[in-house]
Amino acid sequence: MQNKGFPSEWLYQLKQKNNIVSIIGKYVHLEKKGSRYWACCPFHNEKTPSFSVNEDEGFYYCFGCKESGDVISFVMKYESCDFLDAIHMLAKNANMEVPEFTGERDVVEKKQEKERVLKLLDLTYKHYQQNLYLKEAKPAQDYIKLRGFTRHELEDFKLGYSLDRHEIINYLRKQGFTYKEMLDAGVAQHKDNNYYDVLGGRLVFPIFNLLNECVGFSARALGKVEYAKYINTAETCVFHKGRVVFGINLVKALKQQGKLDKIIIVEGQIDVIAMHRAGFKSTVACMGTALTVENAKELKKLTNNIILCFDGDGAGVKATIKSIDILKAEGFNVRIASLPNTPGEHDPDEVIKKRGKEGIEKIINDALPITDYLIKTELKNYDLSKADERGKFASAALVHISKIGKNSEEEPYLDKIRDLTSIPIDILRRDLDKIKQGQVVKKNETKEEENVLISRENGNIRAIKFILSSLMFKKDYVNKNIDYKKLLPKYRDIIDKAEQGIPISSYYDYFDVENMPVLKDCINIDFSEFESSGKQYFNECLWIIAKQELINRQDEFAEKYKLCSDIKERIEIAQKLNSIAKELREKSLEEFYVR
Repeated sequence: MQNKGFPSEWLYQLKQKNNIVSIIGKYVHLEKKGSRYWACCPFHNEKTPSFSVNEDEGFYYCFGCKESGDVISFVMKYESCDFLDAIHMLAKNANMEVPEFTGERDVVEKKQEKERVLKLLDLTYKHYQQNLYLKEAKPAQDYIKLRGFTRHELEDFKLGYSLDRHEIINYLRKQGFTYKEMLDAGVAQHKDNNYYDVLGGRLVFPIFNLLNECVGFSARALGKVEYAKYINTAETCVFHKGRVVFGINLVKALKQQGKLDKIIIVEGQIDVIAMHRAGFKSTVACMGTALTVENAKELKKLTNNIILCFDGDGAGVKATIKSIDILKAEGFNVRIASLPNTPGEHDPDEVIKKRGKEGIEKIINDALPITDYLIKTELKNYDLSKADERGKFASAALVHISKIGKNSEEEPYLDKIRDLTSIPIDILRRDLDKIKQGQVVKKNETKEEENVLISRENGNIRAIKFILSSLMFKKDYVNKNIDYKKLLPKYRDIIDKAEQGIPISSYYDYFDVENMPVLKDCINIDFSEFESSGKQYFNECLWIIAKQELINRQDEFAEKYKLCSDIKERIEIAQKLNSIAKELREKSLEEFYVR
């Protein structure tokens, strides 16, 4: 059993005061059907709700992706935080004092290190903010005026200024932080026995996570530099470039207010601020152009609807196409807002300055579905006045159409390709079928290579799960004469907790459920198919396990009998064999009765 580091009774009270339906209901829309609450799973893409919440027993389970847990594990997964963070969040919600953590020492040390780093970063971004209003910050103030940032935007995004290479280092030293802690937080770097602020002389954009904690910085040079215009904090225990999303904390606040219907992704921090000013408050940017799978998973917690609005140049188009594949794989509904590829209008900030709020609003409203965008993009690569170019364009477009997956949705695109190329529709359909057949062959080849095998669950394991589940859920047909620890010695820890009558949600406190498949299945068992036959099936399961155990003992004594040369001992073994044979004939469970 695992040690969660807190008293089991305290964890039980924490869960009682944080009703699982109330907590999960803050993140996803739940509807009650029967004895459970249901929703579309927040952890994988689906259209039909398969995510269920059992309020009475205090756990959730998705019949689609098999995610399950208690209210603590839900907060951990949804908020991308660790166990201790989730505990503190729930304790704060319930106005409970958190007792001293008594878990493994390295967990305590890592938690303390993380808390120290977050505290340092919190003080750092607030100090940078204060610097922005000093007379020494004139370069930053001039840049802000040039960009047209309002005081409201400065406050929303917590913009700041690093005065020089050493000012923040000296400030943090006075606050009691060591040079090592500054290095660990990514605020300082070390060279030639000198510690310095790598962001010195730059406008600073703090980066916040979903919990509204500052985890790092991005900073822009304000004059001509020989090196990068933008630089980011180095990787730390709280900052991972491929995972963080600029502005995600503000988008989460929108969701909590019930005002979020989509997220717009742009390329840079300046563009995010400009889009907010234009009224598009659900705009975010990844760290650099490249959107990662980790970014997509973070955004998935907030919405299924994404509009990509990357720059209109070649690099922006490449980034868009790459991002489409990532977002589709995560199950998003994706549309693409195409920015003009003309001088002075490459990015949202420039478009807003030239065309105003109405200009960018039209671009967002005209965002295209994926296939339309990809076909439009392909058009730019071919001269349709030439016959061979028309054929190449048609082939490229058909590849995109083949990925739609529904014949009814393919037809309008086939008509469009016919109109653009004058290629007969029956030829286009034939070529499309060939492309699809090629894709099916590749899928089948992959399955053969992976040697996918589907096997039925062993009958003994099914019986074990049903017995354990019935004990855990306190079913009235459970035979109280049986010593279940003797019957199932491998599962005595689980049986011990079942006999104590602990709530189902408490199993997550005592065991590492995610890495114990049998226990996980027991927690999430569906008893509905046994409503009228539960007792009969339970007794059948008891005999399945008992019979196997008796046969094992029979084999063991038979082997001893063969090897035994002592007459008296052979007689004793023969008697035991006869006794076992009788129990097997009579299907007796007496061997496993409570003594």
